[in-house]
Amino acid sequence: MNYRHAYHAGNFADVIKHAILALCIEHLKAKATPFRVIDTHAGIGVYDLQSEAAQKTGEWQDGIGRVVDAVLPSEISELLLPYLQCVEALKAFKRRHVYPGSPEIARYLTRAEDRMIFVEKHPQDAKKLAENFAFDGRAKVLELDGYLAAKAYVPPKERRGLVIIDPPYEERDEFERLYYAFVDAYRKWPTGMYLLWYPVKNRDETKRFMVSLAEAGIPKILRAELRVKAVTEQGGLAGSGLMIINPPWKLADELRVLLPWLDGVLKQGEGHGWNVDWLAGEAAVSTS
Repeated sequence: MNYRHAYHAGNFADVIKHAILALCIEHLKAKATPFRVIDTHAGIGVYDLQSEAAQKTGEWQDGIGRVVDAVLPSEISELLLPYLQCVEALKAFKRRHVYPGSPEIARYLTRAEDRMIFVEKHPQDAKKLAENFAFDGRAKVLELDGYLAAKAYVPPKERRGLVIIDPPYEERDEFERLYYAFVDAYRKWPTGMYLLWYPVKNRDETKRFMVSLAEAGIPKILRAELRVKAVTEQGGLAGSGLMIINPPWKLADELRVLLPWLDGVLKQGEGHGWNVDWLAGEAAVSTS
């Protein structure tokens, strides 16, 4: 996957990832005790949708562009409220068409007592990330390999929070690296919440990843996946999903409301569909 997120910011994959991230943070806020958000592949945190890179692909127009132009039923509006408030607040603050990456969503939604660690390996992006969050003393920005950070910074001293691992999938063994990095982190912090992002390009590759997770002996793993078109032998990004370990109570029910609506808004062709089901921990429920 030839990946630089400035080209893809705000696309359909970002919509599902960031909408779910926002819901998870809101659930964490239901308790008064502080928590920490750790983002292992943070990027630069804020993306200009009028930049040359974003304009070259225009992917945001079939992602966040469709969502903000859609008429939202009341239950969908409630579920998307934290995410869309962040999108609109950033746009108003910057006074131009920009889009929040997961670090900015975490920054916007967390409270004064909560903390964040944002990790980025690429020096240029890490520098820009640090510049973007220098004003917020709650956030620590590190130039480091995200897979190492996943294990090194858990458990956080708050003993509450989530780790989002969303690598660029530039390497052929990326699914394997993600799996082992997550397992190492989970062994150190089995009570933490983890969000593992994955692309849907090759069904066999995705299935192997899911089977590995299902057989890892982890009590609660929820899958949320959205496909905007059919998966083909030629490849290409047809969908994306999150494996959510230790998901908040009621999140599965919320996603079974949200994903069908997103499917209708974001679909791009034949073969679109969605899944919300348990790989481990609950009675399996699968819809597509």
